Amino acid sequence: MDFQLDEDIKVLKNNIKEFVKNEVEPYARQIEEENDIPIELIEKTREMGLFSLSIPEEYGGLGIGMVGKCALYEEIGKTHNGYTTLIGAHTGIGSVGIVEMGTEAQKRKYLPDMASGKRLGAFALTEPQAGSHATNLKTTAVKKGNKYILNGTKHYITNATVADIFTVMAVTDPQKGAKGITSFIVEKGFPGFKVGKEERKMGLRGSHSAECIFTNCEVPEENILGEVGQGYVNALKILANGRAGLAARNLGSSQKLLDMCMDYVQEREQFHVPIIEHQAIAHMLAEMALDIEALRSFTYRVAWMVDKRENVVKEAAMLKLFGSEVYNRVADKAVQIHGGLGYIMDYPIERFYRDARITRIYEGTSEIQKNIIAAQLKKEYSK
Repeated sequence: MDFQLDEDIKVLKNNIKEFVKNEVEPYARQIEEENDIPIELIEKTREMGLFSLSIPEEYGGLGIGMVGKCALYEEIGKTHNGYTTLIGAHTGIGSVGIVEMGTEAQKRKYLPDMASGKRLGAFALTEPQAGSHATNLKTTAVKKGNKYILNGTKHYITNATVADIFTVMAVTDPQKGAKGITSFIVEKGFPGFKVGKEERKMGLRGSHSAECIFTNCEVPEENILGEVGQGYVNALKILANGRAGLAARNLGSSQKLLDMCMDYVQEREQFHVPIIEHQAIAHMLAEMALDIEALRSFTYRVAWMVDKRENVVKEAAMLKLFGSEVYNRVADKAVQIHGGLGYIMDYPIERFYRDARITRIYEGTSEIQKNIIAAQLKKEYSK
């Protein structure tokens, strides 16, 4: 296993580090207060090429492998999580399906605009009755001539209010269960498609989630993504691929929290000494550092496996579970170390604490990851 980064990735990583520090962080408080990412920051993000990470060079992207992408996500994860989610949902589950399973015509039609950030992507799987139970979809797609007619509602769809291109899962054959689901590329302007209610969330300010409503929505037959009946398999592949990226963002956020804690514990004094000299604080810092280093190794190992085209269903589930749990543990300790200051909205610690909580829920809950891991173990040991 070789996790060494190419020189061009090292340069880009450093450029993104500076970009996050000098261009994104000054907007963090504004994003939190206004619950929106300023258009000027979006433009700067486009200029940096951050929307093009997953897209091959022939379609205008950077064509970066998963190890390199995780190195960049790690830097992006050190800033406002609403901002990182906008990018991650687009470069991850919002575009990976088209990159991996799209036809040549689909790639040429959609990927150049997605690479430039002119058109953003979203992934529409979750429904009111089909979140963790993804095979319980109610959204239907009925073939009519050279089109499919979609009816149903998706909810909690990240980027729904700003996305132009949606990867949508719908039932094409209700008699076949998981094998009766098909994935479609749906454009926001298609007749019968509208974005519904936007959700008010605990965290991730600036990242918008909303309903996607399909009422006799007309989707051209050529917009089938992959093969008919392979939508559920496609969804699992897309989610598994994205989990390494999500873990890298969690890693970046966790590292940022440790950095802030280390600055604080060497300045803050209690009983006439810096609080790092108190064993209770020192042990929390040690536990944070241990968790972060373990997550770093695990993240790049799974990313390396993705680049090698290995089956990572089990490992990706483990990584998603471990990464989200680490981020939550680190955020909790960071609040405790900062005391009352960690609970105050004027400082970023409480923001990271709120934002961390969703990582144990979205893109597959921690409980669902355990189910996937156990199911994979059962297959392995039954042989």
